[in-house]
Amino acid sequence: MLTENSAGNFKSGSHGTILKKLGGREDICLAELMQEDELKTFVPKYYGSVSIDNNIYLELQDLLADFSCPCIMDVKMGVRTYLEDELARARENPKLRKDMYEKMIQIDPAAPTEEEHRLHAVTKPRYMVWRETISSTAALGFRIEGLKLADGSSTKDFKTTKEWDEVLEIMTKFLDGFPGTAEKYYQRLKSLRQALVTSRFFKMHEVRFEIQNGDLEFDGRRLFQMIGSSLLFVHDHNSASVWMIDFAKTFPVKTPLDHNVDWSLGNHEDGYLQGLNNLMRIFQQLANHNME
Repeated sequence: MLTENSAGNFKSGSHGTILKKLGGREDICLAELMQEDELKTFVPKYYGSVSIDNNIYLELQDLLADFSCPCIMDVKMGVRTYLEDELARARENPKLRKDMYEKMIQIDPAAPTEEEHRLHAVTKPRYMVWRETISSTAALGFRIEGLKLADGSSTKDFKTTKEWDEVLEIMTKFLDGFPGTAEKYYQRLKSLRQALVTSRFFKMHEVRFEIQNGDLEFDGRRLFQMIGSSLLFVHDHNSASVWMIDFAKTFPVKTPLDHNVDWSLGNHEDGYLQGLNNLMRIFQQLANHNME
């Protein structure tokens, strides 16, 4: 929610809801999640879709409604933010892109190879893979997308935030002045992890499956990979919570997923649990530090 490029992606809804412009398969995923007992309390309530000015909007619970001057953090989950199909399509037609070369050198002038410097261009696959390695995405399984503090200040300048200590420093600033909040976040993440590992939406967990129409079905449901999904952290002086958001790139796959092993092309792994485990470690470390 912090990282939307256009305010037009959101509108005020009725009865304390917000409207979010439909992207990808998000409506399908949210409808599925509303039936998923384990994860239902970790996603915004979904009330269906509405059509406005020839655009489809999803009507969702306003997650900020019960907070006063909240601090907000959007964390993009997983070891990659692109689908395998996106990478495969880009590799089928690897055109040289000057615009992506410019984006690369703006962040790190030494990143391109000598040949890429000579051509003043890189291919899209090269850029896509490189982009994940400069942040904590590839290293930690998550990256901070945006941050808003109680004083209203905000930033999205985390493209090169990569190392554990750098992330820890940002999290410390996010929690500054809110004693006890780190422990609340840790407990919420712990509960989320417990729900995820038993969720039929997220993970095969000793349930019956069969092939139907070419899709892998788990008790009538399909197994999903989580790409480009975020966790939304929100707190004020009274409470704190975390929700799963952004499901536009959440697609069903035919291969059972672990979500906690390294990704290689073809295994569809997303590293979601790798990122979640590291987030839990960070908030546990901060909570323990506050108790000293």
